[in-house]
Amino acid sequence: MKNILLIGGSHGIGRSITKQLCQDHKVYVASRSKEGLEDLNVTHIRFDATKDNLDTTTLPEAIHGLAYCPGSINLKPFKMLSLETFQTDMHLNFFSLVKVVKALLPNMVEGASMVFFSTVAAGKGMPFHTSVAAAKGAIEGFAKSLAAEYAPKIRVNVVAPSLVDTPLASRLLSNDRKRELMSQRHPLKRVGEANDIANIAVFLLSDKSSWMTGQVVGVDGGVSTLNMS
Repeated sequence: MKNILLIGGSHGIGRSITKQLCQDHKVYVASRSKEGLEDLNVTHIRFDATKDNLDTTTLPEAIHGLAYCPGSINLKPFKMLSLETFQTDMHLNFFSLVKVVKALLPNMVEGASMVFFSTVAAGKGMPFHTSVAAAKGAIEGFAKSLAAEYAPKIRVNVVAPSLVDTPLASRLLSNDRKRELMSQRHPLKRVGEANDIANIAVFLLSDKSSWMTGQVVGVDGGVSTLNMS
């Protein structure tokens, strides 16, 4: 049984990952609230990624997997985005991730796996995504360099989704018309579900992906590579 830590695993994609993993592993969830985890067999650690230092004394000495789930979606024209918005997005998505990784590295065992999250917009230019694409692009570069530095002991991979039906994206899918418009933008004609992303993350955390590292895996309904027009 592996010990796996999820940062922000109580809602959306994180909760779906937690739900799948806790069936076979010892799962630790570090998040601001335990809400959403009441029915799951996990150990909760109260933790705010934007301001707290991860207390590794609350974790086992051996950690086999890490998934860092916090993220943001600020979709606005560049001229409407303040410098503070860029700084906030970068802090939550990237600098807080770096801080967690630094704290956890001594606990990561041989063969451990780390999974981070990017966005399809980091690899494919999309209007109104300047802030989130910049922050997630930093994650992709960081993950590849980290994977090279810590191979073969630790594997590091990134999942890059398109739009997923989670509380974080609720504003973009708030009515049937918006949902239909967003669905039609994807070759597979639907937006993603949390389990679509969780399935890949769980795979990357498992030994089934033991020959994968330094990869950015697109799970995006085909939107990053297919032109259907």
